[in-house]
Amino acid sequence: GTPVKIEQQDHDDVDLEQLVNDMNSSMESVYSTQTDTVHSSYLGHSRRHTPALPSSSPSRERLRHSQPMHIKAVRNLQEEHQLHPASLPAIPNPFPELCSLTGSPILSPIQTSDNYIVKVWSEDGAGKVVEIPADMTTRDVCQLLVYKSHCLDDSAWSLVEHHPILGIERCVEDHELVVQVQASMSGDSKFLFRKNYAKYEFFRNPLNFFPEQMVAFCQESDGSIPPSQLLQNFLNSSSCPEIQGYLHVKEPGRKSWKKLYMFLRRSGLYYSTKGTSKEPRHLQVLSDLEDSNVFTVITGRKLHNAPTDYQFCIKPSKVRSDCKELKMLCAEDEQSRTCWMTAFRLFKYGIVLYQSYNVPQQRKSNLSPFTAPVRSVSENSLVAMDFSGRTGRVIDNPIEAQSAALEEGHTWRKRSQRMNVLGSPSPLHPSSLSTVIHRTQVWFHGRIMREEAHKMMIQQGQVDGLFLLRDSQSNPKAFVLTLCHHQKIKHFQILPCEEDGQVFFSLDDGATKFTDLIHLVEFYQLNRGVLPCKLKHPCTAVAL
Repeated sequence: GTPVKIEQQDHDDVDLEQLVNDMNSSMESVYSTQTDTVHSSYLGHSRRHTPALPSSSPSRERLRHSQPMHIKAVRNLQEEHQLHPASLPAIPNPFPELCSLTGSPILSPIQTSDNYIVKVWSEDGAGKVVEIPADMTTRDVCQLLVYKSHCLDDSAWSLVEHHPILGIERCVEDHELVVQVQASMSGDSKFLFRKNYAKYEFFRNPLNFFPEQMVAFCQESDGSIPPSQLLQNFLNSSSCPEIQGYLHVKEPGRKSWKKLYMFLRRSGLYYSTKGTSKEPRHLQVLSDLEDSNVFTVITGRKLHNAPTDYQFCIKPSKVRSDCKELKMLCAEDEQSRTCWMTAFRLFKYGIVLYQSYNVPQQRKSNLSPFTAPVRSVSENSLVAMDFSGRTGRVIDNPIEAQSAALEEGHTWRKRSQRMNVLGSPSPLHPSSLSTVIHRTQVWFHGRIMREEAHKMMIQQGQVDGLFLLRDSQSNPKAFVLTLCHHQKIKHFQILPCEEDGQVFFSLDDGATKFTDLIHLVEFYQLNRGVLPCKLKHPCTAVAL
């Protein structure tokens, strides 16, 4: 820096403090000027800042203090780019997807759950929403709904794929993934939770489902085919069974139907253009099995002008709500329709259906000895117990058990007569216990019409022993037993009769009397009596 002129004074007159301050000010001015020059060069300024020398004039003898300069801690990149338009060449970003929030696999929002929402409806119109993973099968969903609804667990519970606009529905197979089935459904479609006793009934009674005149290899063989051989031919992929017979086919775009001779094979459904000929040149394919499903038509014969009531259709999996793509078919009777639809399922899924059928049996056999088996009310009532001591005792002797039952019956009659004397309602009064206790049972459906009872029986599978009880429409004091036998629905009237002031119920004009409907049902579950078969499967309407 410029030397500072100090006038000679006496040692006593020299202001040492002022001298030190002037020297410090000079050094700070030089340091500040050099810092400004370096910073300006970094920012790219073309001009250079030259430190200002102090004037030698008497008016500016003192050095000026440099002012502090504010330096930004964060530089504005946009301003620097304007200051350096060509300082660095533009380099393309080799990973543009990592800089975008929408396309980045790392920065994009991560889905925390892979579960899907599925809504299932019951027969009474109530719905339940469940959250399931993508790999959850239909059987697992049914088990979940059984657990949530506190239902009796059995293998008959099913999910039904219901299309109200198309007027069709089908029972979803136990091994199918519910999420995939839901993805192929339209907006108006929904899942129903109901029982289907006929889901695997053909494994138990195959001859009832496949008449010999409809199965090709049964006609070609000399003797009758045993049931095991019949099922083996259907489940074995190497064998080639064939279902044949007449079906009514609806012509595309028209309401007219045409009767054709059809052949159902593993490769698809064919019809013959010349009578019943099987020659390849006379066969035309109507539908394949791989990308299609078989549905039951529930809209009735009038809507499609069908020749019979036994309609079904084949729906391609890719079609959602287009009725024109459906292959509408109609059989002559219920047995023929069941045969065609069952064979379609067997040809498409094969051994997978048999494996799904065996799962409940394997699960029951693997139950630990500490797990209580699932029993119905009637089975629990078959065990005779003696509670006269401190602990209960099972009565093994049948004579002792019979005498105990008679004694209990006399005690019950005395108790009921004593209640009548004390002013309880008369047994003939509708509010008495014997006339209302059946309303707690799953097989009783109250005042439903005959048509509605028919519909429920058809929906839950027309197997032998399927039954329900309902109030009689013609007699207000009577009830009706609706029973399915040989795929036909029959009705039996239960009439009340009075004896010694007590009301009993009977199916055979008083020959066999019961104190209430629960006793009547339990008896005919063990004995056929006047009925064509025993009561086996209650027609149940569960409330979710």
